[in-house]
Amino acid sequence: MASTALLRPLPAVMAAVAVAGIVAGAVMETGFPVPVSQWLFVLACATLPALGLLVALRRPDNVYGWLLLATADCLGLGALGVGILLRVSADQQVMTVAGVLLASLFVVFYGLSWVFVPLFFPDGRLPSRGWRVGAWIAAAAIAVHWTGIVLGHEELYSIFPTRNPLGLAGEAGLYTLLMAAGGQAVVLLMALAVLVSLIRRWLRGKPEERRLLRWMIAGLVATLGGFVLIGMFGGGGQESVRSISILLVMAAMPAAIAAAVLRHNLLDVRVGIRGSRFFLMFDLRPTVGELLTELGPELEEAGPAEQLGRLAQAVRAGLEIRWAAVVLPDGTRLVAGEESGEAVLTVPAGLGHIACGPKTAGWFTAEDRRQLAALAVPVGLAIQSAALAARLVDAGEAERRRIERNIHDGAQQQLVALIAGLELARATGSTPETLALLREQARQTLADLRELAAGIHPSVLSQGGLAEAIEERCSRLPVTTTVTADPGLRARRFPDQVEGALYFTVSEALANALKHASASRIEVRLTHAAGRLQTTVTDDGKGFDPAATGRRGLGPLADRLSALGGGLDLSSAPGEGTRVRAWVPAPG
Repeated sequence: MASTALLRPLPAVMAAVAVAGIVAGAVMETGFPVPVSQWLFVLACATLPALGLLVALRRPDNVYGWLLLATADCLGLGALGVGILLRVSADQQVMTVAGVLLASLFVVFYGLSWVFVPLFFPDGRLPSRGWRVGAWIAAAAIAVHWTGIVLGHEELYSIFPTRNPLGLAGEAGLYTLLMAAGGQAVVLLMALAVLVSLIRRWLRGKPEERRLLRWMIAGLVATLGGFVLIGMFGGGGQESVRSISILLVMAAMPAAIAAAVLRHNLLDVRVGIRGSRFFLMFDLRPTVGELLTELGPELEEAGPAEQLGRLAQAVRAGLEIRWAAVVLPDGTRLVAGEESGEAVLTVPAGLGHIACGPKTAGWFTAEDRRQLAALAVPVGLAIQSAALAARLVDAGEAERRRIERNIHDGAQQQLVALIAGLELARATGSTPETLALLREQARQTLADLRELAAGIHPSVLSQGGLAEAIEERCSRLPVTTTVTADPGLRARRFPDQVEGALYFTVSEALANALKHASASRIEVRLTHAAGRLQTTVTDDGKGFDPAATGRRGLGPLADRLSALGGGLDLSSAPGEGTRVRAWVPAPG
């Protein structure tokens, strides 16, 4: 994080160094007053650091911006070195050495602007793997050329008042001349190879790519042509031709890049006319952070689905595509624009993905793909938020159904048992003890109903645990019921959802035994072994055919058990009673 913060002012510093060197060199070359033509030359050369600063600030991950800044610094410092050599006196050895070292950076400027700037055009990447070797050859040639200039023979510095203090004399000096000439020749050959590569890419490219490449081809031809003219007229003669040649070498390439930027939105920089005032407006495609900052207030006020729709619109606007769709895991699509045809580009976004239609102009660049990958992060989070909101809604609905089931499986069955007890009391005659028992059972049923209506487990289940709650439930039944629990279960508690699922399963099985089976005896067993908590309800009723009648209300409870990782078995046959076995995982 600290390193990122330190790098933030670096593009501005590099651009300032380049501009300062260009201005200082121009002023030192002509002296005051500086001719207007010289200021025009400075302005043309300043295009290069301006472009580099623009790209590096807005797209710091794009190599091209840093390459332009490095090239501009070589130009600016080289111009400063030439100015120093033109003004320094013979006795100022330190300044002369500084001037030589700075002026030699013109060699690097030539190499970068002839080879690497056009080679990495337009997205900061080599056009193919085959150019890796070519790039290394060019870099080595630039280094050899620079070494030959730094240690160059005095003839290389004949245009300056002083000679090169670092220059080698005699035979060694001749070798430096050969190094400089050889390095420059190789660089020129590599520049011609780059030109051929650009032309081939132009011939094979799509229309939009060809419109971009033609500017770079023109810029490289003008640059190399200017260098040839300097070689022809560098010694004097036609001063106007010489000036034009120097201008071509220094400014043709930046002018070509600027034209590509202004005409074809290169590197996400657009130019246009705003309103009716007719002034130029430089419009940079917003970054991901800027898009989200602008959308922030709207996203905060929007619902999940609306958020996804606005993010889809942000993707469409940010990438300048005809349509964009955010696709949810269930296949739901939230589309910005008019969707037509197949998606040209698709990237994953959390649980879903983003589908992109074609660009309104041109093709998808590496920068587009990087921006889309960055936008996929907030889109993925929004998809997860939408899924969470859906789960919350589903959970609320499930809770409502749970309370409904609990009422059905608990209090309702107690009422059934109470009614059965009243019917039995009426048929057989009732004693005061029986009526008191039925009255207490009715009161308990009413209390349980109130608790269940509020979504609360029966109080005995919350306070005493599963074994005690099952015993209390069975104690109110009008038939003989026995409850057996493994030792230690009475003092052991389990998660509420586990105890509730088993309790209501037992309640439903008991209700079925009373209502449908005409059972006279019921046995309930509660066990905990091998990491499984299990209940078994067995009755001696008339039984039934499960294939014909189903689970008799146990289906929802089976779903609850399954959601907990458990299950439910039901076995019965006509005349053989019924057994219901339910279990859930419960580590010991």
